[in-house]
Amino acid sequence: LSRSEPLTILDYMEGFLVSKTLFTACELGVFDLLASSQHPLSLEEVALGIRASQDGTERLLAACTGLDLLNTHTLDGQVMYSNTEQSSVYLTQSSPVSLTQSIHYSSKTIYLCWHYLTDAVREGSNQYEKAFGVKSEDLFEALYRSEEEMVKFMQLMNSIWNICGRDVVTAFNLSPFTTIYDLGGCSGALAKQCVLAYPECTVTIFDLPKVVKTSREHFVTNDNQRVSFHEGDFFKDALPDADLYILARILHDWTDVRSIELLTKVYRACRPGGGVLVVEALLCEDGSGPLTAQLYSLNMLVQTEGKERTAAEYTALLTAAGFQNIQVERTGKIYDAVLGRK
Repeated sequence: LSRSEPLTILDYMEGFLVSKTLFTACELGVFDLLASSQHPLSLEEVALGIRASQDGTERLLAACTGLDLLNTHTLDGQVMYSNTEQSSVYLTQSSPVSLTQSIHYSSKTIYLCWHYLTDAVREGSNQYEKAFGVKSEDLFEALYRSEEEMVKFMQLMNSIWNICGRDVVTAFNLSPFTTIYDLGGCSGALAKQCVLAYPECTVTIFDLPKVVKTSREHFVTNDNQRVSFHEGDFFKDALPDADLYILARILHDWTDVRSIELLTKVYRACRPGGGVLVVEALLCEDGSGPLTAQLYSLNMLVQTEGKERTAAEYTALLTAAGFQNIQVERTGKIYDAVLGRK
């Protein structure tokens, strides 16, 4: 056996230290403070601005500098701090592609669930009840346990589709589909990407009444008349007919049985010649990766009833529901696209 230092294992072992450093800096508003200042700030100014101790702030800023999230400058013998370009773009709330809400959700929800990953692996079930004291017979009652939690989750989805949305809606030419329903489309971030890419289409977000209500209160503007909302439960209520249905990050929440149930319902509602676009993080067929999708699959175990799947597994689900001519397009980004036709 090699006697070299186990650096990779040490990096993995201490990976949570990196995550919590990022989470804490965002929660305390370090990057927002530096962005708003328009010039580098001293340790004392940052500590005062985030209302934290100088000792703790100094250590946090040092770690963020080591992670290439902050730059340091020396002015008259004093260390000054500023955001890196990447932090300015992705870690400030004012940025249109900010990931701060995703980070807050990861810190306050996902991180707590992962504390029980060992139990999830042993039991083969999600850990919401242990993490939050919420029974999860109804998955989305657990996910949306408060309006504040729902808003955080929806902000997470917005940040994802602001970055990845165009890639998945243009993975195939969707211009032949003019009437589109985005099932479980939350606040409509992906729908907006869709209508920007295809000027002739209209997109209706089909989601739970409380999700629609929260979307209208916190997210919806009147700047795009081709995006609308329809209240309903896609398992319980009838689906309006359409040319295309989008299921983005939906099927990975559910078992194969429930996924086929939903896809069959979509197939029956779909107009002849129409289709369904499934957007998910695809696993490699040989189990070799990608690592992000493998970790997401563990996250599905901890939080939901579902899992991430291979292209062949999604093809099998779509085929079981009646869809044909199934195409798979890997985007090279986090999320990939699978198109099935009726």
